[in-house]
Amino acid sequence: MSLPNIANLEKASYRKAEVRIVAVDGSPIFQFGNRHGKPVLLRNLPTTVPNALLATEDRRFYKHLGIDLIGILRALGRNINAGRILQGGSTITQQLAKNLFLTQERTLSRKIRETLLAFWLEYRFTKDEILTIYLNRAYFGAGLYGVDAAARHYFGKSSSKLGLYESAVLVGLLKAPSRYNPIVYPKRAAERANQILRNMVAVGWLSEQAAHSQFRQSVATVNKRVARSGARYFADWVLRQAEGFLGGFDNDVIIHTTLDPTLQRAAEKHTSAVMSFAKEKRAGQVAVLTLSPNGAIRLMVGGSNYDFSQFNRAIQARRQPGSAFKLFIYLAAVESGLGPDQRVKDMPIAVQGWKPRNYNRRHLGPMTLREGVARSSNAIAVALAEKVGRDKVVQVARRLGVASKLGSKPSLALGAYEIKLSELVASYATFANAGRAVEPFGIEKISTPDGRVIYSRSSGISTQVVADRDVIVMNDLLHAALDWGTGKAARIRPPAAGKTGTTQGYRDAWFIGYTGHYVTGVWMGNDNGQPTKGLTGGSLPAQLWKTIMEDAHRDLPYRRLPGVIAKD
Repeated sequence: MSLPNIANLEKASYRKAEVRIVAVDGSPIFQFGNRHGKPVLLRNLPTTVPNALLATEDRRFYKHLGIDLIGILRALGRNINAGRILQGGSTITQQLAKNLFLTQERTLSRKIRETLLAFWLEYRFTKDEILTIYLNRAYFGAGLYGVDAAARHYFGKSSSKLGLYESAVLVGLLKAPSRYNPIVYPKRAAERANQILRNMVAVGWLSEQAAHSQFRQSVATVNKRVARSGARYFADWVLRQAEGFLGGFDNDVIIHTTLDPTLQRAAEKHTSAVMSFAKEKRAGQVAVLTLSPNGAIRLMVGGSNYDFSQFNRAIQARRQPGSAFKLFIYLAAVESGLGPDQRVKDMPIAVQGWKPRNYNRRHLGPMTLREGVARSSNAIAVALAEKVGRDKVVQVARRLGVASKLGSKPSLALGAYEIKLSELVASYATFANAGRAVEPFGIEKISTPDGRVIYSRSSGISTQVVADRDVIVMNDLLHAALDWGTGKAARIRPPAAGKTGTTQGYRDAWFIGYTGHYVTGVWMGNDNGQPTKGLTGGSLPAQLWKTIMEDAHRDLPYRRLPGVIAKD
């Protein structure tokens, strides 16, 4: 049997780096790692804290030498009478030894080491020092270590300002930090705190009248319970990004992000409402991503329920884009010289024995390029891809930001190859960004808690990847698709453009669109690729896009889209 190295107990640190992720307005999104408050001395704490602790955990603390035989026998008797384990009999010193140096395994070897370490602690430190170390190292739930961190988190004050009831609440947490968390279970925490007060009465450190005056039915805390937020998808992704930038977290950091909490909350609310209808269409999942034209991520919904699945469909999933891929076909055609009023033919076509059909299985003959986009003609898209060349289409997609594997089969024109929502949104964002390349990003800077910046995003000028004249034409075409074409359910007051996408068998439904302020993409479907019940991109995805974008633009100034004529 070996003992841990305890030569430098005062300097020992068993904490993970604290990583705080904050929104664009500085409000908290999520926190990873542990939080530690300021080290406090026992003499600077109100007596209610150690009194509540010792009355509950170790009433003979100042009398024993680390092991309380009387306490062990008393606990054993109560456990036998109850027929189950009610008390463990461990002293504060033993708990400190276990928390600092040992695992939670329940073996005889570990118990022996715990006992020897308790004797060593009693020999090395005074009782007040042991109590001080314990209160600075004890776990109070929610990633909080030390009474000061707990006091600040739950009650918004330093540990030196704690009152009697607040002291009882915090001591009550030590038995089961999750079970008695006052933010999550305020009534259960109150019952536990009331018992702590009774314990103080039992040992004569508090009168019954004083205890009863403090009894509560519920604990009020400064922090309120936050529902499991879809922003966790964003937080997880940002954490991985930051790890890559820094090579890991050795010290506490604050990650300053681009997320807009107001837009995020609104999008989550709208998404939840729409998904109740999506279930009727047998669609179980959704993803939403909104960027500013420069690529800053303003909201991210990675799925319908983070608790059920942490897989981020906005960033990780690759799905067939269907007609949303036609963006690249039409840009290739426009760059080859076609204009929005140029006539093209919607007619049956066969390529290498493959005969694609239009959604409605009808052909309307000659129409303008604008009408071809608006009506999402498959025949025209395939004919154009064959005319400009599939390799040219792939090159256009690469230029706009698609990194996923793309093949060269004729079905490329109809979105047969899987790509990510984030790639599609970034590609459409090019036209909201005046033809400049867009790469989605979520981190503006990373700093230390004292304000020292250790990473800052470069704000260099992005590359022009689409000529101004072609941006104007594409805005014209995609505005028609949104204004009176297959995406008309997404029509909003600000100048906007966008495109629907629906894949074979109704497996994937998309709507990607943009204004001068924001670019938003919506996907709905099933993770396993099962068909939905007739869900199209022009239905629920377009409707969800509309509600999200209407909220986002409510208080924003007018911003034009070149090529789109403003309507009254």
